[in-house]
Amino acid sequence: MVSREQKKASLHEKLQLLRSITNSHALNKTSTIIDASKYIQELKQKVERLSHDVANAQTSSHQNTLPMVTVESLEKGFLINVFSAKNCPGLLVSILESFEEMGLNVLEARVTCTDTFRFYALGRKNEKESEEVDAQAVKQTIGQVIKNWSGNTDQT
Repeated sequence: MVSREQKKASLHEKLQLLRSITNSHALNKTSTIIDASKYIQELKQKVERLSHDVANAQTSSHQNTLPMVTVESLEKGFLINVFSAKNCPGLLVSILESFEEMGLNVLEARVTCTDTFRFYALGRKNEKESEEVDAQAVKQTIGQVIKNWSGNTDQT
């Protein structure tokens, strides 16, 4: 059987360990336990803040991974530039399909899809189409295509 002195020594050792872990300077057991409780609450708050920060970082990094789009009006068409720091499988096809729906002909294009995604295109309105398209409409359409593409890739 463990003697009373051994139990007392063990309890004293555990309280000393608790004081050192929680940086408590309390002299009695009750104050040490109260300090430990406060320390645990502080740790919980830190964990909540860090979890919140991680969630925000993941959200902002996801938003930053969406491709950037610029569209410039030219005399007889548009210069379209789409860039993403990561590969975007399937995005090129979606963009080209949107061009077809808008009645744009691609006169010249350069595409890189290896580690990054870059798409430069010179497009012109199909002369058979009667509806006019401006640079802002092209940019909005491509932006919507990117959002739809992003939504589809998030679900897979």
